Amino acid sequence: MDVSFSYFLQAMTSSPVLLVTVLLTLGVIFVNGWTDAPNAIATCITTRCMGARSAILTSAVFNFLGVLVMTHINSSVASTISNMVDFGGNTQEALIALCAALFSIVVYSVVAARFGIPTSESHSLIAGLSGAAIAIHNGIGGINMDEWVKVIYGLFMSLALGFVCGWVICKLLTILCAGMNRHRTNRFFQGAEIFGAAAMSFMHGAQDGQKFIGVLFLGMAFSNGQSSVSGVMIPVWLMLLCSVVMGVGTSVGGEKIIKSVGMDMVKLEKYQGFAADLSAAFCLLLSSLFGIPVSTTHTKTSAIMGVGCVKRLSAINFGVVKDMMLTWVFTFPGCGLISYLMAKLFMAVL
Repeated sequence: MDVSFSYFLQAMTSSPVLLVTVLLTLGVIFVNGWTDAPNAIATCITTRCMGARSAILTSAVFNFLGVLVMTHINSSVASTISNMVDFGGNTQEALIALCAALFSIVVYSVVAARFGIPTSESHSLIAGLSGAAIAIHNGIGGINMDEWVKVIYGLFMSLALGFVCGWVICKLLTILCAGMNRHRTNRFFQGAEIFGAAAMSFMHGAQDGQKFIGVLFLGMAFSNGQSSVSGVMIPVWLMLLCSVVMGVGTSVGGEKIIKSVGMDMVKLEKYQGFAADLSAAFCLLLSSLFGIPVSTTHTKTSAIMGVGCVKRLSAINFGVVKDMMLTWVFTFPGCGLISYLMAKLFMAVL
């Protein structure tokens, strides 16, 4: 299988479907960096450890590094996404279905925004790929349950492990710093919080960047006449391309999202912000190493909830929790159904 950049450019010029697939994927990566990556630095800004613009630029750099470095070291999340579904042996039909899956993410996101339904690009991607695979096989035969079950693990891992880690780390910090000078600890945690935000940004890139690298790699395989990417190494230029696009998207920023995650859910002090970032980054690292795709937003949200519970349960805004649950309820069936219909339509027309 030819994975050179020159072949990739040649394939896009000769295949309009691949070109649209690539543009849609890069567009979703850009939007993910714009709307999702700010969650990584929300606590750093709202605890006043860094200014908004400096934090956003720092996040852009570490998102870039997260995609590039982590994919080079361990690309198991990309492999999970690539192997989660089977689009069949007809690679031209498979490429059309993949394009339909990505288009469905855009359609679902627009519809969800119109009706105020919370969304997750990660869950939309998984649902879109699954719906398109079901359309090709006219049944669930296109779903690789050994890989798809990792999505189920990810749902509970982002919620339960994020919450528990947030609570444990924050509780330990509370006990350790109980007798210390408050001014000195605040000064220490200001620097620690910047480190935590950088780690969180790095792991956001590692998780979400790999998901879309897996999709682009699958599209390349189909254009090569290959029905899977098993045993083929992800080229460095593909990692670099996705890294740059996500980094640029992050640099655009998202101050409204920062306010929602960092301030509206629970009021945080510096040590609490550090605990939330460290907890979420650890959970994302663990899930990345085991190839489990998780929502970075939900992981960070759960960690913040765990931190908030150390003081009192009433510190949490449960409206945010409700939005997280609604994302699960609507995204998988909603985006999956749109993808199924789009794949059927695209295959009939093209």
